Amino acid sequence: MTTTRRPLIAGNWKMNGLTADGTALASGLAEAVSAAANRSYDMLVCPPFVLIGAVRQALGNSGIALGAQDCHAAEKGAHTGDVSAPMLKDSGCSFVIVGHSERRTDHGETDAMVKAKADAALAAGLTAVVCIGETEAERDAGKTLEIVTGQVRGSLPDGATAANTVLAYEPVWAIGTGRTPTNDEVQEVHAAIRAELNKLISAEAEGIRLLYGGSMKPSNAEELLALPDVDGGLIGGASLNVEDFLAIAKSCP
Repeated sequence: MTTTRRPLIAGNWKMNGLTADGTALASGLAEAVSAAANRSYDMLVCPPFVLIGAVRQALGNSGIALGAQDCHAAEKGAHTGDVSAPMLKDSGCSFVIVGHSERRTDHGETDAMVKAKADAALAAGLTAVVCIGETEAERDAGKTLEIVTGQVRGSLPDGATAANTVLAYEPVWAIGTGRTPTNDEVQEVHAAIRAELNKLISAEAEGIRLLYGGSMKPSNAEELLALPDVDGGLIGGASLNVEDFLAIAKSCP
């Protein structure tokens, strides 16, 4: 993390929580963050679609941003079960995750599909959190940098800037497994992402925040967040616990 990029600690709640759970979690975070003086980080929570309204109310004026976990590429239309970026904006969201590895794997989302969703997010006035990352087989084959930089090229939205785009690196094999690449491996990939951004959007590349999204937790957050090109975390399981999520945030330099 450098002093020029403010850390972003983002919680992806995935398909977890009923109304009472989500409200309690958001209220607990809001209370703690509102009481924190001179925060050195930004905080974001991305609950399931059905909890967005309740979580928005519980967050109140805490300064914690609200996001969603996915959006459709179209503004509206005959897309049963899908949610558009303008709908999310209207519901109070300011961020949306696109291209999470679980979407790429479970729903067959390609780079082109992810880019279309990210483009839609920007058009609606949302910040896109674009996820990229390699599988265990790809890492074992020595293709990590090739895969990740290719995903950057294929998934980055048109008009990406430091203000409207965040990238999250998720080594797929480390999500929810407790396994984590070494700090050197994490920094190597983040540096490669930054270098690719420099080729694509040189004027904005240094300002875009790069999050690490592979099993960040209180015990390893401080070391990961101290790496030069790690500008925060996309947190899964640990974001469902107020104390753990706050401990990660407080690890920011």
